Amino acid sequence: MLEVRNLHARIGDKEILRGIDLTIKDGETHAIMGPNGSGKSTLSAVLVGNPLYEVTAGEAWFNGKNLLEMKPEDRAHEGLFLSFQYPVEIPGVSMTNFMKAAINEKRKAQGLEPMSAGEFIKLMREKRKIVELDQKLANRSVNEGFSGGEKKRNEIFQMAMLEPKLSILDETDSGLDVDAMRIVAEGVNKLRTPDSSCIVITHYDRLLEMIRPNIVHVLYQGRIVKTAGPELAKEIQERGYDWIKQEAE
Repeated sequence: MLEVRNLHARIGDKEILRGIDLTIKDGETHAIMGPNGSGKSTLSAVLVGNPLYEVTAGEAWFNGKNLLEMKPEDRAHEGLFLSFQYPVEIPGVSMTNFMKAAINEKRKAQGLEPMSAGEFIKLMREKRKIVELDQKLANRSVNEGFSGGEKKRNEIFQMAMLEPKLSILDETDSGLDVDAMRIVAEGVNKLRTPDSSCIVITHYDRLLEMIRPNIVHVLYQGRIVKTAGPELAKEIQERGYDWIKQEAE
């Protein structure tokens, strides 16, 4: 599904990614961990096409297509989704209209007719249940007045509605209490399919105990320096990153 080779990227004069190699197959869940400033969020931003970052070398292929040649909206239409670490509020734009526009733009890119009002309402009702999103929240402006947990839950709701092929969850567990984390994790698990994959970016093992990844990577100074199974996350939680830094250096 995703093949990243020797990816380098910078923002301004600062190089952040220094040669990322990453392969994700259909149906896999990968976790990316690492200390602050290691490049985790930069990697997610580069993959979805954030224009603030400049790719200086390397390749990224998504289902056989050159990801780096696509506009951000085309990457989304191809099935790439990013759950933001800090979801923004969009006053004056209702969740209903926001999601309807997003879904119909994706359908348009696929050569499909817009979804009917009845189909859309039915879909929203089904997907809200997955993340236990209250109807009142769904009827409000996007994230306006939402708590941190409600914003993250809303991100997973959007993911459920759009049914992406590859979801990138950028520190979705940040600021969540135990109950909110459980709801988010259960939503992610319910949305797993043999044809879709997920990248979970996190500092902590707590979320990974609920979302059991197939593979865990450690990112340090812009490179993936260690890759192992789910047990690696537990070891990091117990020992920190210093031992990995020493190995990498």
